[in-house]
Amino acid sequence: MTQKLHFYEFFAGGGMARQGLRNGWKCTFANDFDRKKCQTYRENWGDEDLFPGDVGAVSTADLPERCDLAWASSPCQDFSLAGNGAGLNGLKSNVFWSFWRLITELAEERRKPRAIVLENVRGLLTSRDGRDFETICRALAIENYHIGGFVIDASHFVPQSRPRVFLIGFLEGECRLPDGGTANDMWHPNVMQNAVASFPSFLNERWNWWDLPNPPKRNADLADILEGDVSWHSADKTQQLLELMNVTNRTKIEDRIGDNNCAIGAAFRRTRVENGRRRQRIEVRFDGMAGCLRTPGGGSSRQTIFSVGQGEVKSRLLTPRETARLMGLSDDYILPANPNDAFQLSGDGVAVPVVEFLSQHVLMPALKRDMDGAQAAWQKNQNLAKV
Repeated sequence: MTQKLHFYEFFAGGGMARQGLRNGWKCTFANDFDRKKCQTYRENWGDEDLFPGDVGAVSTADLPERCDLAWASSPCQDFSLAGNGAGLNGLKSNVFWSFWRLITELAEERRKPRAIVLENVRGLLTSRDGRDFETICRALAIENYHIGGFVIDASHFVPQSRPRVFLIGFLEGECRLPDGGTANDMWHPNVMQNAVASFPSFLNERWNWWDLPNPPKRNADLADILEGDVSWHSADKTQQLLELMNVTNRTKIEDRIGDNNCAIGAAFRRTRVENGRRRQRIEVRFDGMAGCLRTPGGGSSRQTIFSVGQGEVKSRLLTPRETARLMGLSDDYILPANPNDAFQLSGDGVAVPVVEFLSQHVLMPALKRDMDGAQAAWQKNQNLAKV
């Protein structure tokens, strides 16, 4: 039997990273503080490896043996455009340091993870003029990790615009590093290149522009993931939404009403400043994509679906199952019964196909090829430490 790689899943939510790491991996520890998300985790994965509660309450005694990978999708609100800009000092995002305390304590016990993945919003790259990103990279470098990263948009795999930063560290001498190269616009946009360019020299030397292959062609648009038997808004409700559109967005609707086929669009509520006044607006897109899913606490969390054509305009909200599909979750994934809890779960999650893509092309090649040698070296160090 092929030996599986072991991983810890911090800030696990409903276990979307676990879903993406299901082939060739074994989860040995998972943690989340949210009671409702933990219940969903149990319903899908069981609770054998789950530690419910604040990450600050986790000790290294709770972490079994040594893992090949520690995955952490820490709270993003303080880095996001919708947040307050507090960055690593923010009430939610500073829990990263509770996670990092465990990594440093594992280092003292000679069982640091061979690899670490930190997933967060693009705002991490510019938070506090790039200082937060540098601080996190510095922490990885001090613990002897080679570092690199990507900005990957889930739209390569699912019909949702969802760019996220994936910062990866591989422990010196215990992994076969991915092929290096130069920055490219697909995986390393200017905002990331500029952030790295501002690093001090010692940190820049630890950074790697690892590459990824072109993603497979996405085989589904927004219309393909919609449920069929769903109630639409009343005509009056749809008209109210249309009246919240500006001229540009109303024109997108009017241009399609007479089409023989119905076009499917996704719309968000936005607050815009017009003539010095703040106004609520509905903005719609017809490019086969949904906008980035958000949490109910993040404002316009539920997107509206518009069906336009054959002389008719219809509207309704996205369903919980549709948001799960936009995250790449299969239909047998058990969602919370409460719709708002399901929207929270999706809006806070990591897109499953992106995790699979990174596993296949970065993580497993780096860890599997050197797995036996790394395990032997670690065991030798453990034996020496006991002498």
